[in-house]
Amino acid sequence: MKLPKNIFRNSWLMLVMILVLLFIYAPLTWLLSSSVSTRADLLAMPPRFFPAHITLKNYTDILFPGAGVSDVARIFKVTLMNSFVIALCTTAICLVIASLAAYALARLRMKHKDKFIAGILSVRMIPEISLVIPLFIAAARMGWLDKPIVLIITYLSFSLPYAVWMLTTFFATIPVELEDAALIDGSSRLNTLIRIILPLASPGIISTALFIFLLAWDEFFFALIFTSTVAAKTVPVAIAEFTGRYAVDITGMMAGGVLAALPPVILALVFQRYIVSGLSAGAVKG
Repeated sequence: MKLPKNIFRNSWLMLVMILVLLFIYAPLTWLLSSSVSTRADLLAMPPRFFPAHITLKNYTDILFPGAGVSDVARIFKVTLMNSFVIALCTTAICLVIASLAAYALARLRMKHKDKFIAGILSVRMIPEISLVIPLFIAAARMGWLDKPIVLIITYLSFSLPYAVWMLTTFFATIPVELEDAALIDGSSRLNTLIRIILPLASPGIISTALFIFLLAWDEFFFALIFTSTVAAKTVPVAIAEFTGRYAVDITGMMAGGVLAALPPVILALVFQRYIVSGLSAGAVKG
């Protein structure tokens, strides 16, 4: 019996797909497995991919800290709330400013518009390490160090270029005739933006909002430099502090990693439909 020629090609594609899935999900599986493991299981030799004894103590120590729990575990809930507030404020402010700027770029006629948009996006290409000292000096003079506002302003400076660039593409896909009809009926430009453009561009706006939220949620470098107390520390900094000078609370670190990953995962699952349609809308432009 002669086998079809494409069966070998399909087999190779299936093998590559399996290897890619293993590469993606193996670290996540190890994270989940380690978060419900005891310290003895994690230090066992040879290493165990799945724990011999499953325990939820790592989570209860973080969520309901009691006696004998490390200081990092006690403050983890506070840093989790700090990250949520900072990421939410950054996303809300960024969307308001970026929507107005992107609408102007998508609708107003100006010379060298493409170069102007490229110039806005090029700001994000500046290495972060080169901006630490001037940003630190500016924050210190304004009294913003170790306050959530310093992270919100810093994250806005990096997320705004992306947001303007992305929303400009989404707004450009909306037919201008809809706005012309609204303007003829007596609607103002701002009212047209709020009542017509933003609802039609909602998939793109949600995609952009999720991107900004994840950028602010996962950022570590500036949060480490600009914060020093629990009042402003974020989750990535708190997870890093599970590594002490003389010991590493590896089980607490793993449990904290799972808890820190839950909000982005939940948001992605809830808004998955809007994310896919938003990316598709931006992809077919032109």
